[in-house]
Parts: sequence; C-alpha cells; structure tokens
Amino acid sequence: MSRSNALHAGAWWLWALGLAVAASRTTNPLLLGLLVGVAGYVVAARRTDAPWARSYGAFVKLGLLVIGVRVAFSVALGSPIAGTHVLFTLPEVPMPGWADGVRIGGRVFAEQIVFALYDGAKLATLLICVGAANALANPARLLKSLPGALYEAGVAVVVAMTFAPNMVADVLRLRTARRLRGRPTGGVRAVAQIGLPVLEGALERSVAVAASMDARGYGRTAQVPPAVRHTTTALTLGGLLGVCAGSYGLLAAEGARFGVPLLVAGLAAAAGGLWLGGRRSVRSRYRPDRWGVRSWLVAGSGAAVAALMVRAATVPGSEALHPGVVPLTAPELPLWPALSVLIGLLPAFVAPVPVGAKESPR
Repeated sequence: MSRSNALHAGAWWLWALGLAVAASRTTNPLLLGLLVGVAGYVVAARRTDAPWARSYGAFVKLGLLVIGVRVAFSVALGSPIAGTHVLFTLPEVPMPGWADGVRIGGRVFAEQIVFALYDGAKLATLLICVGAANALANPARLLKSLPGALYEAGVAVVVAMTFAPNMVADVLRLRTARRLRGRPTGGVRAVAQIGLPVLEGALERSVAVAASMDARGYGRTAQVPPAVRHTTTALTLGGLLGVCAGSYGLLAAEGARFGVPLLVAGLAAAAGGLWLGGRRSVRSRYRPDRWGVRSWLVAGSGAAVAALMVRAATVPGSEALHPGVVPLTAPELPLWPALSVLIGLLPAFVAPVPVGAKESPR
C-alpha cells in the first residue's frame, strides 16, 4: 500500500460508525453477531502492523466485560421484565419504604437474564465497531485531515485515541519479555509489576509529543475581525445543536419528520462555521490525503448498512429486530437486514492491502 492508493482515515471511521448505527437499531443477537463478524473480518483482512492496529482484541474483551457486568447487575438488582421461569433465588435485602421499587436479590428469572444479554450485546457491538475504526484508521493521518478550526481539539482527541492502543502494545511487549525471562505473566503481582512501566512509557510519549509540538511552533493563530469570530461561534454552536436535534429525530420514531431537515441544516451551518474558524489557523498541510474512489466505497458501504437497517426498523414486520423475551422464544435471523449487514464486508475487498499482508480470500 503506497500513498497513491492509501485509504483516507476518515473513511474507516464513517464505515465503523455506519455499523454502529446499524447495531443501535436492533437487539437481535444473530444480527449483532453478524455485525461483529463483519467488523472482525475486515479488521483481519486490512489492518496493518502499527501499534494501534492491535487494539481490536482489547475492545472485544471490553465488550465481553460489558455483557458480563450487565448480566451481573440484572441478577443483583433485578429487572423490570416480569418472568415466569425462575432459575434460582438469591437472599433478598429488605429495603426501606422510600426505596419502593428498588430490589436487591430475590428471584432471578430466565427472561430477565436473556433481556440483559440482549441489552449488553448491543452495547458491546457498539464498542467493537469503534474498536474496528481504532484498529484500521491511522490517527495521525486523521488529525492531518481535520479542518483548521478543529485542530486543537483534534490533537487532544488523537492523543486520547492513541493512548489506549499504545498502552495495549506496551502490555503485550512487557508480558512477552517476562515470559521469555521465565517470570509469571498473570496474577496481581505480575499486573502490579507491569503497570508501572506501562504508565511510565505513556508519560514519556506524552512529553515527547508536547516537545515536538512546541518545536514546530504549534499554537500560532492569525488575527481575524471580531465580527468573523462571533459569526463563527454562532454558526458552529447552532450547527452542532441542529446536528444533535436531527440525530435525535432520526433515532426517535416520533421525530422522523423533522430529523432529516434539522440534520442537513445543522451540518451546513457547522461546515460554514468550521470554514470561517479555519481562517485563524496558519498551519500548512504537507501532502494532504486524498479522498478517492476507494474511500467513497468504504464510507458508502457503512452508510448503506446504517440506512438499510434504519429503514428495516421502520417497516411493518420489524419485530425480528427486537426479539421478545416474554414468552421466551428463539431469535430469528431476518433475511433482508442480514443481507444489508453483509454490505459492510466491501472494504475487505476494495481497500488496499497493507504491506506484508496477504490478499483476503475471495
């Protein structure tokens, strides 16, 4: 993969966010598992050897932890789901009168466990989709592509995005070194001995980034008239409020009528504010990334998955997207939503193959 055919970093994020939007529209574990499988296949086929590319496994483990915590809270604190199949009974803690409706312990129903599994799987899929974007997109190139008005905020976001992947890489490196020396890699003592070098390495990287930014004259801004600054603030804030209101309208069934107009108007206002705000930035871009045909295909595949899943959730017969738990029934795999999710596999075939990686199987 050379710079001439490199994929824009923003395309990977748009693709992953499209999968995340699709995951937010269903609690069907079969569709959620299909989304995780699509994301995992694309990551396996097109990730590089960079440190951030190793973070996908950590997000998968985090998703499994989220499911476990959600089920544990359901068992300990109860659930609004009224079940009929009692699995076991825990000692119930008596609650005072002012805590009416709150329960700790008591009977645990199979229906509430299944509901907690569905709910936790939905959140876990969202995290895994974000992890796929972290593993595929180069954060430095993503920062270079940001508008000038967002450069300062983008630096903070990129530092936050690279901290977790680099920390995962440091943990793997230190565990490998301990294993080669014949030292244990599990247990509380090993974690305590690994934690200090990991934090020390993260601090050293932060200091090095700050020093390099200072050496390059980061933070210089140009003078603009006060009217331009006020107009920029009004457009940006108004646009972001419009985007938030439009996004809520799209996610809520009763706000579908005003969701799209507000979202379009908000994006237009925010784009105008960012363009005006970019006049304060005096930085230059060295060899900026281009948004080519492959980037359009990758981003478009994620947008298609999101749009088709949102559409499937609004048409009659969408009950399969949210399988019921009372009474307990086995979830069914709806045909058209499943085929829509498979569109997300397109990046595994159109994105450039990383250097040293094999071509994905056709």
